[in-house]
Amino acid sequence: MVIQARIKRNTYFDSITLMKIAHTLTDREGVEDAAAIMGTEANLQLLAEAGLMLPEDLKGKAGSADVLLVVRANDEERAEAALQAAEEQLGQRVHAHAGSERSKERQPSSLEEAVRLHADAQVAVISVPGPYAALEAEQALRAGLHVFLFSDNVPLESEIALKRLAQERGLLLMGPDCGTAMLNGVGLGFVNVVPRGNIGIVGASGTGIQQVMSLIAQQGKGVSQVIGCGGRDLSEAVGAITTLQGLRLLQEDEQTHSIVLISKPPAASVAERVLEVASTGNKPVVVIFVGLDKANYPHWQRRYRDKVVMAHTLTEAAQLAISGHKGSLQGEDERAAPAASRAILKMKGRMVGLFAGGTLCDEAMHIWAEQVGPVYSNIPLKPEWRLTGGREGHCAIDFGADEYTRGRPHPMIDPSLRLKRLQEEAGKAETTVILLDMILGYCAHPDPTSVHVPIIREALRKAKRDGRNLTVVISLCGTEGDPQRLSMQEAKFREAGAEVFMSNAEAAMRCVELVQ
Repeated sequence: MVIQARIKRNTYFDSITLMKIAHTLTDREGVEDAAAIMGTEANLQLLAEAGLMLPEDLKGKAGSADVLLVVRANDEERAEAALQAAEEQLGQRVHAHAGSERSKERQPSSLEEAVRLHADAQVAVISVPGPYAALEAEQALRAGLHVFLFSDNVPLESEIALKRLAQERGLLLMGPDCGTAMLNGVGLGFVNVVPRGNIGIVGASGTGIQQVMSLIAQQGKGVSQVIGCGGRDLSEAVGAITTLQGLRLLQEDEQTHSIVLISKPPAASVAERVLEVASTGNKPVVVIFVGLDKANYPHWQRRYRDKVVMAHTLTEAAQLAISGHKGSLQGEDERAAPAASRAILKMKGRMVGLFAGGTLCDEAMHIWAEQVGPVYSNIPLKPEWRLTGGREGHCAIDFGADEYTRGRPHPMIDPSLRLKRLQEEAGKAETTVILLDMILGYCAHPDPTSVHVPIIREALRKAKRDGRNLTVVISLCGTEGDPQRLSMQEAKFREAGAEVFMSNAEAAMRCVELVQ
């Protein structure tokens, strides 16, 4: 193996553009890994951690205003060809931008200038590295803008300060690490194409929101507003500042007739506060705390029965919102038996979940754990269930977690790491079922089947040849209006031999059935 690199002096490209270029290089024959990054100290550290050490003659020579191209390949000829291809792609993008109509317009170089040029703007979308995101968000709030903060790695204390500032000014701070929102029909971040309707959603989970809004759309219904909050909003420290603002705004919104509240398990005191606000409004609210111990449900359901209904899965939350709570969860006390009282089933195989969506991973793990016991993961349900190299039990991996996305695109954009793991897990004799979530919509991969189907088909072929039972189950989240087209993706996955479910919960339960 050889490593070669080039530096493009005083050149800037956004991280998504550079990541896409790097991805095209890794698809080239003989190229093992590649990176296209700005030469900041943080990015140079990521390079070192990835094993892409710069050649001696270039060490210390790349600055934060330079683009750095690095390739690890089988030989010098392939490395040189890949670097040349990367430079050509950068040149094409510069040429395309220079010839566009937009390039002829004056482009703002700062947030302040953008506000002056677009005085009617109401929302700022911020996606810069975490260390700089808080400052930009504060400037936007002080300029009177709501903020959709896509950036992650923002310190907790900064999040709290920003949300308090937003609250004081009657603004929303959606995030940090906010993946999805839809305001007055305009989608932000990872979002699906859904019709306008009368169901409002407020959520601290991007993929959880996408699952619910897609299921609503598949039943011919629509959403009014979708307000993302960021994954830490319902923690004890943050206190659900944005969630409570979102609930009150949706209660006042004339287009919204019912509300869905989505989150991973909140702090107990925060949950009580949120449910109290939900129950005192004039609109029905469906609440889904993904993975919360169901022992809490009967108490809350009795206490807030008039206006709030507790759902157990994202699918059930969507169904209840569509039905307007008709026939809502009768016999709740009996249905909500805690997981600890259930008998653990004996399995005849191993389940593996490889997820792009953290909440979908979490939901599947809770369903599996109730039936089979420990499920090992990088986002474990219990500390002792953390995935390590020596554990070969049932496992579920969230490829959207920080350790898989530092310096790389989100797996919904670039599934290369997950594809490698899919090949590895499919080749293990003890693996019986593999569950994959496929999330469609804007900003996601333009055609998931194009990269997943060849690997799925080959994995099933090899398993059959070896006399092994292997099933691939797909949890498909999306709508017919999405750029990838739901029906086309479903048909291609089925043709490849996979089982396909629109409900993540149903897909997870199907996996349990297959290994019983």
